[in-house]
Amino acid sequence: MKTRSVATLTAALVLGTLPAGVAQPAAEAAGPRASETAVHADGTTAGAVPPVVASASGAMSASAPTPPASAAPSRPGVAPRLPGVDLDTVTTPELQARMASGSLTSAELTRTYLGRIRGIDPRLHAVLRTDPTALHQAAASDARHRRGAVLGPLDGIPVLLKDNVDTRSMPTTAGSLALAGSPPDADAVLVTRLREAGAVILGKTNLSEWANFRAAKPTSGWSAVGGQTNNPYVLDRNPCGSSAGSAAALAASLAQVAIGTETDGSIVCPAGMNGVVGLKPSLGLVSQSGVVPISAEQDTAGPMARNVTDTALTLSVISDPGGRTHPRGRTANGVPGTGAPYAPTPSAGLRGKRIGLWRLPSLGPEVDALMTGTARRLRDAGAEVVEVTPPYQDRLAALEFPALLSEFHRDIDAYLATRRGPRNLAGLIEFNRSHPAERTCFAGQELFEQALAAPPTSDPEYRAARAELRDLSRRSIDETLAAHRLDAIAAPANPPAWTTDCARGDNDIVPSSTPAAVAGYPSLSVPAGFVGELPVGLLLTAGGHQDVRLLSLGGAVERELRAWRAPRYLPTTGPAARH
Repeated sequence: MKTRSVATLTAALVLGTLPAGVAQPAAEAAGPRASETAVHADGTTAGAVPPVVASASGAMSASAPTPPASAAPSRPGVAPRLPGVDLDTVTTPELQARMASGSLTSAELTRTYLGRIRGIDPRLHAVLRTDPTALHQAAASDARHRRGAVLGPLDGIPVLLKDNVDTRSMPTTAGSLALAGSPPDADAVLVTRLREAGAVILGKTNLSEWANFRAAKPTSGWSAVGGQTNNPYVLDRNPCGSSAGSAAALAASLAQVAIGTETDGSIVCPAGMNGVVGLKPSLGLVSQSGVVPISAEQDTAGPMARNVTDTALTLSVISDPGGRTHPRGRTANGVPGTGAPYAPTPSAGLRGKRIGLWRLPSLGPEVDALMTGTARRLRDAGAEVVEVTPPYQDRLAALEFPALLSEFHRDIDAYLATRRGPRNLAGLIEFNRSHPAERTCFAGQELFEQALAAPPTSDPEYRAARAELRDLSRRSIDETLAAHRLDAIAAPANPPAWTTDCARGDNDIVPSSTPAAVAGYPSLSVPAGFVGELPVGLLLTAGGHQDVRLLSLGGAVERELRAWRAPRYLPTTGPAARH
């Protein structure tokens, strides 16, 4: 994307005229404004449609339940605020308008977010480190604003990066002590694009170590480098993974936007469980180069934010029209990057849209009740909602993991060869055996060991399995969309957050993310409501290269549901979740 003014980009977002391959929600897709929804300190809202909440019995309620006295809000440390700006609800275009008028500077915004990290993050452990140059970056942005030489929609906007995205200015560890020494020699391509667009790289976020691809029973949000990230809504609950720190930091308003990564569920599940927005883009739209891998056949970085507008703007910056999409110099699976011919059109909202609801009752009666209420509200807004069950799910579940084992061995060896530390997977396994700090939450590294023994990616059986995965995953979506003439498939993005327990590990089987993850199609999680105090997201999935239309639809859904509310940092709530 060529450099262009903030005013031009913002107008393009509103009018639906962003160029091919650039995210573009319509005017209705803008996130909730401070003037529409005032979020009080206790987490309640005024001036907005109350979020749908499911009670423990599955009954629907239009307002948040009152927490028990034993679960009174736990006040975090002193967190600075910007006069006249509600950081919980403000959008990036609104911040840019303030910076253009001179009523706000990037330095003030950056200093406020750094102060919030100092005041709030000790309870969350979402942010591993802040960039010591952040205020210098902000000052440079302010100089550009004064000259009228703004580089793009994120110029001066603080961004947090998941700590498996290479940065030359800070360590990139994937949560492992094995990579905790010298920083990488170069930025990831997506970080270069952020810097070229004037974004302020605020710091790095914690994650599930090795993106949850080490142990058979990991604990999401835990890493040897960063410890355990907590869910801001209820601190003893899990944030899901692996982009745990990015999602939790956004929920607590520790940055304006963040970058996550996903192989299957690692953006959209944390987004849902922390009540924020997360987009898993089409495979190849964002460069994989400089991102610690699991599988080049499924891996993608993606934008996360508190609203769809900021998510779309961030995608417009990090998408890679130059074709630098694959670490081995090709486009994964032959999927084109940004060359796909998008035909963005302004949305009139939800009227006339057809949405297929994939209920997934296995996630529990409370989530199912929430989906019933969500479908009712979408119908009230003019959408047609029909129930669907995408086919081939059992076969996808059987084939995906063995394929990922072979791909991980290939791709992690290639990445480690670029870093100081263990040079390959075998060296990494030995490192974990000899460093007790890597085993303080869970000791296992069964996935590493299985990957080391897995067939190579040249093996005919592996190649046949990956081809079948690609075919069935795309058919599961394409056939469902075509059979019911759908604009998107909607499903729960997550169960209510389970209690974090290193001894037990996760209970996070969430099948809704798998079809899009394996197919390389886009999926978007937007807040749907709450089960008690715990957020649940609505996962929207569309066909290949339909990122623009999906963001536009997601923005319209966001506006109708108005399900976001600020976290209250409760120490605990109710009985332990079954999921």
